[in-house]
Amino acid sequence: MRILRLARSAAHALRWSELGLAWAGCPLCDGARPFVRLRRDEIAVRCTGCGASAVSLSIVSVVREIAPDLASRSVYEMSARGPFHAWLFRHAGAVTGSEYFEDVAPGDHRDGVQCQDVQALTHGDGSFDLCTSTEVLEHVPDDARAFRELLRVLRPGGLLVFTVPLRPEHATLERAVLTAQGELRHLTEPEYHGDPLKERGRILAFRTYGGDIVERLLAAGFSQARLVRPSHWIPWGFARPVVVASKA
Repeated sequence: MRILRLARSAAHALRWSELGLAWAGCPLCDGARPFVRLRRDEIAVRCTGCGASAVSLSIVSVVREIAPDLASRSVYEMSARGPFHAWLFRHAGAVTGSEYFEDVAPGDHRDGVQCQDVQALTHGDGSFDLCTSTEVLEHVPDDARAFRELLRVLRPGGLLVFTVPLRPEHATLERAVLTAQGELRHLTEPEYHGDPLKERGRILAFRTYGGDIVERLLAAGFSQARLVRPSHWIPWGFARPVVVASKA
């Protein structure tokens, strides 16, 4: 069923007039590969070797630069699927993955995958050298709480590396909030992103981040935070800024 959903998604994304092919180095495959562009959109760019999107290509490029000793590091990745997750398993010393299931208690498992709520992680203090995610934190109701939790589970000197939809020239736009009573309140027109694990295949974005994400991370207790542009060339110029924050 999941394969069928992915196939339908690819068919839906394809625009024949915007179809493109390119040959480029892939930081996940460690070699040159054909790349396909289904339309003029970063989400529609894929490496034909490993299936990595422009987002995965960007974060792997940055992780390889800032963590050349990845083989000796313990990583918490906020997913349990996809090319980036598979790449971490091949190269990191140890990897702990998870997904968020609304009907599973944090720490419990579904089909062998652990459920975690990044706002209340069950991992102990100082469990990891590196925490990573791609396109996750914009979907978290209380991101300040999530940042503090990620800081807590990092060891001293640890790094948080992640991507989110980002407009560096703007301030963060809050799109929705959960009230103290647990009611969802929309502040703007609702925005949803695709998620094949969700029943309706989509998930609500609570915010669109701006350049002030650096200040938000510092306010959560990280000693440093910055936006890093991948040095690796991403086909068609779809490189994504990657957020890197460090624990003192």
